[in-house]
Amino acid sequence: MNDRHRCGWAESNPLMQHYHDTEWGVPERDSRALWETLMLEGFQAGLSWEIILRKRDAFREAFAGFDPRKIAAFDENDIERLMANPGIVRARAKIEATIRGAQISNAMEERGEDFAAYCWSFTSGHPITGDLDMTQTPLSAAISKDLKERGFKFVGPTIVYAWMQAVGITNDHEPACFRRQAV
Repeated sequence: MNDRHRCGWAESNPLMQHYHDTEWGVPERDSRALWETLMLEGFQAGLSWEIILRKRDAFREAFAGFDPRKIAAFDENDIERLMANPGIVRARAKIEATIRGAQISNAMEERGEDFAAYCWSFTSGHPITGDLDMTQTPLSAAISKDLKERGFKFVGPTIVYAWMQAVGITNDHEPACFRRQAV
């Protein structure tokens, strides 16, 4: 029996427990991983994160390991291939948004703008403690606005806040959670 206290959302499901215990809230500094998580959060819109986790390996295979260079070159044939893939969320607008997001990410890199540095610039490079009862914050709204101005889609303030939590920009582990101090 595991007597460690976790955040309530991760207590009963083994998949969610593993995700919580090993990934959620851990500060991520890799540009590709930050971008992948942002794209997956966009796919999650209207669904549960558990669905995305269950499909994550299929997403990674379908989207060339979430390599923005490869995804940026996807064409209509790739969109049709993805729309026929039952292993992923088959939402054309989200697929197209991911391709466009790869193009934007690549353009940022070509201008010398590292995606990880960009993501962490909003908190001066340090994780912040969040408010467990929030689904969005003024900061997530500001990041959302900036991402939208760059042309990203499916990056509303709620999606951005969930992404901030997932990648450790915001530490929203419950105060009694064994991971709160660890991350």
